[in-house]
Amino acid sequence: MEQPKKTFWQKHPGFDVYSLFWFLLFLVLVALGRFYLPLLIPALVVLVYLLTRLLSKNQEKRQVENARFIALFRSILRRFRGRKILQTDKEYYYFKCPTCGQAMRLPRGLGKVEITCRSCSSRFETKS
Repeated sequence: MEQPKKTFWQKHPGFDVYSLFWFLLFLVLVALGRFYLPLLIPALVVLVYLLTRLLSKNQEKRQVENARFIALFRSILRRFRGRKILQTDKEYYYFKCPTCGQAMRLPRGLGKVEITCRSCSSRFETKS
């Protein structure tokens, strides 16, 4: 049996997350290039790379690139998600244990207080 011929869009991988990143970078460079003309040269390079990538027939390689980019992006997001800012409140003072990093809170206005951490049992002083 003869296999049907693939259409243009079946031969090319199309738009994925990695391509979206390059497209957004292109748009940012073009927008900034309106104010600083030398940025239009890197914008042109990004556009050529994006079009070359979109029109590439090597689907497996493009999928590997996309998977690597997504893994890198997720690791960066995980790093930022891990850093939670302790909330500010008028009634309570929020702080972390210097030994284990356990988040705690005290009512404000108690002055200097000696605290025992519940998770690691270390003792330290803090003021609220």
